Amino acid sequence: MTAQNDSLIRFLLPDAGVRGVHVHLSASWQEILSHAVYPDQAAELLGEAAVASALFTGHTKVDGRLSIQLRSSSALRALFAECTAAGTLRGIVQLSDGGDAPRDLTTLGDDALLAITIENPGLDPREPQRYQSLVGLTAPALDEAFEDYFRQSEQLPTRLLLVADRHGAAGLMLQKLPGDEGDEDGWARASALFETLSKAELLATPAADLLHRLFHEESPTLVGEKALRFGCSCSRERVAGMLQSLGEEEARAAAEPDGVVEIRCEFCGREYHFPLTEFGILFSSNGELLPAPERLQ
Repeated sequence: MTAQNDSLIRFLLPDAGVRGVHVHLSASWQEILSHAVYPDQAAELLGEAAVASALFTGHTKVDGRLSIQLRSSSALRALFAECTAAGTLRGIVQLSDGGDAPRDLTTLGDDALLAITIENPGLDPREPQRYQSLVGLTAPALDEAFEDYFRQSEQLPTRLLLVADRHGAAGLMLQKLPGDEGDEDGWARASALFETLSKAELLATPAADLLHRLFHEESPTLVGEKALRFGCSCSRERVAGMLQSLGEEEARAAAEPDGVVEIRCEFCGREYHFPLTEFGILFSSNGELLPAPERLQ
């Protein structure tokens, strides 16, 4: 197992009938943080959401991308974290001026919405297959809210621990295997061992050492490992598609008074420039409408 690299590790506790996923982020998390300045609580919540998005790709079949989205009318306007099947991560937080994320998510208000969205390729590349699940904000912490979701909606006993600071982020997820796999008290044993893990230990301990310390008596079996990295899906073609979807009149208005539309990707900071001199081609009646980029919505 790779120690303290950006990685996702899937494992089994065969006698207990339990599967697990461990994620650690370092360089990719630093890259996400480098594109914006966030207050401490917002940064921690974004790091936990980024880890969770990666963990969940190890829990369910994802051929495209899995995202976690949180919206509210409070100081935390929106949060978005995404992990693709290829192991690329990105994320942002949008806050009101001078605001920060709350320590207790149940205080976000009745209109707050937390969702997990899976987007897999469809037969038509312009029409991906989307599956979305709403997660109740039933607990103060993000990991506790997701635990409640898996237990109630998927009826799978689940333990989840997430942690993030300015330097790194990590997570550990355990789930009882469906059916009657494992011995009678296997889940109780695994859950009791999980309870001994602190957030500080999860963040500081290399995966191999952590899994041995927690589960050596359960003979953990490595199922797979995947490298994780920062990656953004923005491109000039996708931004052009967004402008085409706005229409030429609105795009020309956006180009005033400098004669150019300037768009900056919030995820990676890349800037795109579309001068009015290119609009003839961009909005040609023979021009193919390009797919618009992913946007927070």
